[in-house]
Amino acid sequence: MKPNVLVYMRVDKRVIKELEKEYEVTSFHNHEYIGNPDFDLALKKADGIIGLSLKVTKELLDNAPNLKVVCNVSVGYDNLDLEELSKRKILATNTPGVLDDTTADAIFGLLLSTARRIPELDQFVKSGQWDISLQPDQYGVDVHHKTLGIIGMGNIGRAIARRAHFGFGMDILYHNRSKNKEAEELYQASYCEFDDLLTQSDFVCLMVPATKETEKMIGAKEFQKMKKSAIFINGSRGKNVDEEALYHALVNKEIHAAGIDVFTNEPTNPDNPLLTLKNLVTLPHIGSSTTECEYNMSKLAAKNLRAALNGEKPPSLLNETSWLIK
Repeated sequence: MKPNVLVYMRVDKRVIKELEKEYEVTSFHNHEYIGNPDFDLALKKADGIIGLSLKVTKELLDNAPNLKVVCNVSVGYDNLDLEELSKRKILATNTPGVLDDTTADAIFGLLLSTARRIPELDQFVKSGQWDISLQPDQYGVDVHHKTLGIIGMGNIGRAIARRAHFGFGMDILYHNRSKNKEAEELYQASYCEFDDLLTQSDFVCLMVPATKETEKMIGAKEFQKMKKSAIFINGSRGKNVDEEALYHALVNKEIHAAGIDVFTNEPTNPDNPLLTLKNLVTLPHIGSSTTECEYNMSKLAAKNLRAALNGEKPPSLLNETSWLIK
């Protein structure tokens, strides 16, 4: 009898077709699974689940008695209760590595767009206002040879540093839980304390995971420490920044501008006051959203799924203790 696999949100169709050759697959597209009784029924039968952003809690696991593996199609896994999964000997996986360069492209593009006011000036042209030369109060600021401070020098942080160092001749400061010798040797990155990074950087780029420790790690106090000319970029998670403090910092010109790919609640409310600001560039959480990257992430998630259901160790296992206990 074939194992039952539950597929939801952001799994590439080509990968689903391959899974259907091996397993009994029940698929839900986009947000169709929310409040859907068919999803609850499929969950009760599922040996494995694969998809993006499902909150895997104790309550959900109580309704999944056969579950052996949960496969996130993302590098982040703040949606997973790893402690509860480990307690039940259920394997949890993610998709690191395959999205590093794609996400770094997006975040550096956001940095450039914010510094040079590209979205604002695009609308300036398209709305028919370009009837005279650009005025000084519409100018952007240089990126090249400035100082970039990266908070969180993981794989994506290093990929951003590589672009900044080799492409734009930027000086790199970084703050991390531990020193990153690779970044220091390859990109001449300098480790510094958190407050020093905030005060010295022309661009502050937040790239930390979402944990209890990082929640609202950038708030009013941190914005006040930044240069008035600083540009803040959030490519991590929305909950890592106090949105109200960000709004006030931009309105009161405590910092020059900001670019964010993430919000505290997603999709964000159309009434969010941040959306009224000209000196804020916003994106709808597109870090890894390219056709190629999404496919590669789905393939890795499926590889994790197959390994777990075959009794093998998945290549991207998050909770090693579950495997050791198993």
